[in-house]
Amino acid sequence: MSSYPLIPPTTNFRQIEEQGPQVMVRGQGVYQWDDKGKQYLEGMAGLWCTALGYGNEEVAEVAAETIRELGFAHMFSGKSHEAGIKLGEKLREMLPVPEARLFFGSSGSDANDTQVKLMRYYFNAIGKPEKKKIISRRLAYHGVTLAAGSLTGIPVNHALFDLPLEGFLHTDCPHYYRFGEPGESEAGFTDRLMHNLEELILREGPDTIAAMIAEPIMGAGGVILPPQGYFTKLQALLKKYDIFLIDDEVICGFGRTGQAFGADTFNITPTTMSFAKALTSAYLPLSAVAFPEEMYQAMIDACDEVGVFGHGFTYSAHPVCAAVALKVLEIYERDDIFARAARTGRYLQNKLEKFRSHELVGDVRGVGLIAALELKVEKSGPKVISECLKNGLILRNLGDVIAICPPLIISEAEIDELLHKLEKSLDAVLG
Repeated sequence: MSSYPLIPPTTNFRQIEEQGPQVMVRGQGVYQWDDKGKQYLEGMAGLWCTALGYGNEEVAEVAAETIRELGFAHMFSGKSHEAGIKLGEKLREMLPVPEARLFFGSSGSDANDTQVKLMRYYFNAIGKPEKKKIISRRLAYHGVTLAAGSLTGIPVNHALFDLPLEGFLHTDCPHYYRFGEPGESEAGFTDRLMHNLEELILREGPDTIAAMIAEPIMGAGGVILPPQGYFTKLQALLKKYDIFLIDDEVICGFGRTGQAFGADTFNITPTTMSFAKALTSAYLPLSAVAFPEEMYQAMIDACDEVGVFGHGFTYSAHPVCAAVALKVLEIYERDDIFARAARTGRYLQNKLEKFRSHELVGDVRGVGLIAALELKVEKSGPKVISECLKNGLILRNLGDVIAICPPLIISEAEIDELLHKLEKSLDAVLG
């Protein structure tokens, strides 16, 4: 019998039974150490989330102070607390959603689950109960609850879970490198995807589709950037058929692309937005959904009819998590972290260009402090990651895509170290 008591997420059970877990014991800045004392440059910001790196004393102190003062308070039945209110006000100032209303949870999965429920509630409230379906994209990642897992378009997240549920549709993945046809331009690829999407909408019936959800950059699907003209044409098409756009900013939000949100980088005007991860720099679990005042007002009468809005979590806007988020947002603003990420992001993207000539690499792509190398040789991704670990570097393979997503505080010298270790690892696999 295994001595490891946990069921680990997104892990091969056989592998963990045979090899056991890698146990991390300490983190500082952009580095982590395991229980054997080995140091690693953490090139994935955990799971795309530790924007301020590890060991930030300001954040730790705020958490400790808040625990002593108000370790817990809920928001059910009209109750509230100062940290939650201030966080809502601060986010409202930042977001491209008109007079945004905020609903808080604990994870990106529950944020996107909430998005599905809000769409259903809203369209029932305005007398359009048939308008319920939501479109996502193949290889999209939006979480793993039953609803969010249905939005996700990655096969392994559906396998044996009987997903997706009814009412969730998937259209083409906008991955030009992998799915562009021979001789097809990037703009032509976008046009073909829009044609296929419009056919899907017409086949299903526009009056049955509530929304489409999209990540500005598709993270877990392979760090896929939108092709030329994609979001401009997508938004025009959705507007034509009165379909909302849900912007999933769980990975891109709060500086990852070099601007506050992926929506800013790619000129997206969303109806609603989802956040998590860098909202607290992952120091504590917190997520948020932002939706416009217009939607909220339309739901008030319906709420009266049924008695209460019957959705919420014990930990919605947990006061300690909210206080940590406020401190993290303060640090982002005070230290100009987003502009810093833009500068170091340009440095990273420029330095990555040399990998285009590497014999293992087929594509290099990215923006800001998120990037990927797509490998030519099938099943080489896990081998590269294994070599990275030997060389003291933590990255992540998404199949044969090597994802790079360091903390936003990374320096140019640390980027050089990351890329040196990555090159050494690629060379070892090639050899």
